[in-house]
Amino acid sequence: MNIESKVVAITGASSGIGRATAMLLAEHGAFVVLGARRGDALADVVDAITAGGGRAISKATDVRRREDLEALVALAVERGGKLDVIINCAGIGPISRFDALDVEGWDAMIDVNLRGTLYGVAAALPVFARQKSGHVINIISTAGLQIVPTMGVYAATKNAVRTATEVLRQEAGPHLRVTEVSPGVIATNFGDSITDPPSKAMIEERLGRIAIPPDAIARGVLYAIEQPPEVDVGSIVIRPTAQA
Repeated sequence: MNIESKVVAITGASSGIGRATAMLLAEHGAFVVLGARRGDALADVVDAITAGGGRAISKATDVRRREDLEALVALAVERGGKLDVIINCAGIGPISRFDALDVEGWDAMIDVNLRGTLYGVAAALPVFARQKSGHVINIISTAGLQIVPTMGVYAATKNAVRTATEVLRQEAGPHLRVTEVSPGVIATNFGDSITDPPSKAMIEERLGRIAIPPDAIARGVLYAIEQPPEVDVGSIVIRPTAQA
């Protein structure tokens, strides 16, 4: 199926999985509307896409602010005439053991990973209802499938999103597609938000040893979007072959 002319809003689009997904979808003809907190990094992504002949615009977006998500969706509708897909990709992972008591980190993960995703869904659903079509794609994590130490709150936020995504799928009716994508160990800047030294060292060692590129996740997202409208790809897990 051809995704040319689809209008796709993507959060967390300035780097990592979000950036790779924006680049790939634009390469296949989608008009991508990109959101992230770092406006300068977003501009670099837009420049790279347009230099390759693709179509992209961006808006600085903090997913902790509901009005920012509403503005991103409104921009997509204004400039693209519609919204076909929203990809909730923004996420952070300041992981640590519970006894490190990084309560601020816990709060940040709840605000970005869970609340930010819900705000994205809330912004898109009224548009999808008017159109009688749409696709919600939530980027989750295999951390919620295999629970390990240091990942307690991070995995909890991702599994909360997993639960919400499944219920949304069941409530969606015949015109809305809902997909969850769970990446495994991916070569991104995931470790940048980690302030706990042992956790940071563990993640950086693991990334260097087995991580696969974010393009692998982008291809999974593309697969879900390019299916016929009556086909709903509910769940995709993409991990390195070396990941336990």
